[in-house]
Order: sequence, then structure tokens, then C-alpha cells
Amino acid sequence: MNALVVLAALSGAIAVGAGAFGAHGAEGKAAEWLRTGATYQLIHVVAALVAVQMGARSAGWLFVVGAAIFAFTLYAMAFGAPRWLGAITPIGGTALIIGWLWLAWHALGRNGQ
Repeated sequence: MNALVVLAALSGAIAVGAGAFGAHGAEGKAAEWLRTGATYQLIHVVAALVAVQMGARSAGWLFVVGAAIFAFTLYAMAFGAPRWLGAITPIGGTALIIGWLWLAWHALGRNGQ
């Protein structure tokens, strides 16, 4: 079993659900948080799957974990959790940035450039 692919797939399902709820069942700031979290989460599901195909599993893990931290803090606030959770959201964003840099480094190394 490829745990990274399984978690990426589950993350995609959660993102679609959160995005749908943001579009049809939430209003105001909650809808915005749900849409933002879902967008970032879905983008990074695809990035994680690409990273796996490239053999850059570490970048894939950074994408999945970073997206989870980023999106789930926004989702939690959308459902009434304290707004101080927003201070944790950038930790996920930082992991996503590091994942992109790691993927670039891996791609450069693989191509011998």
C-alpha cells in the first residue's frame, strides 16, 4: 500500500466536500475559508501525486501534510473553532513552499542541471 497516495486521495475527497459546502452551505467568512482551504488542498493533492511519480516522495509528504495543516485550520474556523487557529495556518503554508522548493531541487538533480 502506498500510504502517501491513499492520503492524497482522501485529502482530495475532503477538499471537494469542503469546497462544495463552502459554495452551497456556508456564508460570509466561513464560505471564504472553506473555498480557500479546498483550493489549496486540491492543488496540493495533484502536486503530491506528481511528486510521487517523479520519485520525490519527501516533497509529496510536505504537500499532503502542509495542505492538511493549512486547510484544516481554515475548515475548523469555518465551523466555529477559535480564530487563533489562523495563527497555525501559515505553518502549513510554509510546508507547502518547502515542498515546492524540494520538488524543484529534486527535478534539477534528476536532470543533471
